[in-house]
Amino acid sequence: MSTIADNIAEVEARIRAAALAVQRDVTSIHLLAVSKTKPAAALREAYAAGVRDFGENYLQEARAKQLELADLPLSWHFIGPIQSNKTRDIAEHFAWVHSVDRLKIAQRLSEQRPAELPPLNICIQVNVSGEASKSGCTPADLPALANAISALPRLKLRGLMAIPEPTEDRAEQDAAFATVRQLQESLNLGLDTLSMGMSHDLESAIAQGATWVRIGTALFGARDYGQA
Repeated sequence: MSTIADNIAEVEARIRAAALAVQRDVTSIHLLAVSKTKPAAALREAYAAGVRDFGENYLQEARAKQLELADLPLSWHFIGPIQSNKTRDIAEHFAWVHSVDRLKIAQRLSEQRPAELPPLNICIQVNVSGEASKSGCTPADLPALANAISALPRLKLRGLMAIPEPTEDRAEQDAAFATVRQLQESLNLGLDTLSMGMSHDLESAIAQGATWVRIGTALFGARDYGQA
């Protein structure tokens, strides 16, 4: 059975190959280990193999891991849907939030970000495929939301996040990720981050400009939602 370290090496090799294929600098592409439902011991194993950035979807689970792993210099990313009553804990205990999709949440994060911490890095989640089941602002609403968030104190708007409708068709993957990149470019806000691509489509995402690829299954195996 492959270990988490083996899996990380395989994913990093995929990232390097994808970057080389489109003549991108591999250092511009960062691995975000999606660790939801996985125990703290698995995160320690990933840390030992060189991973420093971890993405969590569920606040209560994430806080428990943060306390258990407080001895490690990890960077925590919140990547799940955000309820208003969770914003204070997120503002206080995360370095990045990839899943902001409405101004009310951004305003609360700004107000609740402690002054002694650096500005909270923000990505706006865009529902690029128009799926009713997915979170994210619409492409039409994006410009107004991005301009409003970019003006908030204690936040640093970095870019966009998207989870396109799953498909194994490379052309469809490319088209969805290209749309996200084009939306970001059209904002003219000098943004530097595209959080897109997962275990099954990271090559396409990198070809279209991803700077964070969010990888869970390929690193840790299938998720056990009974443990969430």
